[in-house]
Amino acid sequence: QVQLVESGGGLVQPGGSLTLTCKASGTITRAYRLGWYRQAPGKQRELVATVNGVGDTDYAGSVKGRFTIARDNAKKLVSLQMDNLKSEDTAVYYCNAVIAGIVTNEFWGQGTQVTVSS
Repeated sequence: QVQLVESGGGLVQPGGSLTLTCKASGTITRAYRLGWYRQAPGKQRELVATVNGVGDTDYAGSVKGRFTIARDNAKKLVSLQMDNLKSEDTAVYYCNAVIAGIVTNEFWGQGTQVTVSS
């Protein structure tokens, strides 16, 4: 079983920066793909960024060049550095861990609120 706990959300002005951190516990290995998703009010949850066990990353087009995902396998951490934040980045951000095999196992954190407003 895997538990994910996010931290680092808050209120920031447009153009500002925030760093989200997700601490994983339990049986999590390099085989898991880790990522961040977000859900704004009235919208579906969407992918923000993912990183696999060897460091390959993928980003949503709307955040590419502004957000950076990083992973520390030894510490079981995945972070999301968010720069040049915009009002449309306002959402609840969720940490995700998924491993595909005969059975796909997927885990979610409880979410952390990010509000971009002046």
